[in-house]
Amino acid sequence: MLLNILKQQIMKLTNAVTASISAIRFPYTHHSFLSPFTSPLFSRRNSNSMLNSTSSSTIRSLSSTTEEGFQASPEKQQQHQQPWLIVGLGNPGKKYHGTRHNVGFGLVDAIADAEGIPMSSVNFRALFGKGFIGNVPVMLAKPQTFMNASGESVGAIVSYYKIPLKQVLVIFDDLDLPFAKLRLLPKGGHGGHNGMRNIIDRFKGSRDFPRLRIGIGRPPGKMDAVNFVLRPFNKQERQELDFTFQHGIEAVRILLLEGFDKSATFVNSTKSIEQLG
Repeated sequence: MLLNILKQQIMKLTNAVTASISAIRFPYTHHSFLSPFTSPLFSRRNSNSMLNSTSSSTIRSLSSTTEEGFQASPEKQQQHQQPWLIVGLGNPGKKYHGTRHNVGFGLVDAIADAEGIPMSSVNFRALFGKGFIGNVPVMLAKPQTFMNASGESVGAIVSYYKIPLKQVLVIFDDLDLPFAKLRLLPKGGHGGHNGMRNIIDRFKGSRDFPRLRIGIGRPPGKMDAVNFVLRPFNKQERQELDFTFQHGIEAVRILLLEGFDKSATFVNSTKSIEQLG
């Protein structure tokens, strides 16, 4: 009888000690932790409800993907900025690759390569990429609508993401600039460029967005301008254009990180490779 009572007391003491240890080691067993790979935390549909039940510090630790899908390091996530849209104009297809009318495409490709931004998706009728330049979120786009309908793609992107026009940079070719010369302007007309004309139409006539013009020069002799802009570059022109693209990449970095005025000063005072030689 005494032995049975002693066993019961020992059992009670053991259970009490076990419960105390469990409470110390796992005090929050009621909390449901979310996997950073399976959580719907940053999808548009579920972000509001999840934010109500999850602290901001927990959100930052769960995922490196922002709400808009940009891949970011933790320090970049703290910068909640409206993204820039950088658009290069051109015509899709191998037939037009490397032609004068496609230098906008060429500079956007150069920016994507330099900044490690993949242009691997097709959205809004454009080849599309998302990433960062410094700590600034950016979207790169090459409309696949053909030049004269560029505004259909650009207008859809701007409308969907609600991007301020002052943060839409359009890059395009310009017959009125000397070959490989860059010119950055805060706003302006279309200058006879059909792609720019269509974009302005889609912006309801607004011209208040920056543009980076790339000179392709005038057609020689009596050559028709349409035929001229669809011509490819020769080897020497390609080398000079590569030099210009490097300056264009730097100009975009300055624009996003230091502001329009500094970028315009850099671009509009840059000498060509021939002048430097």
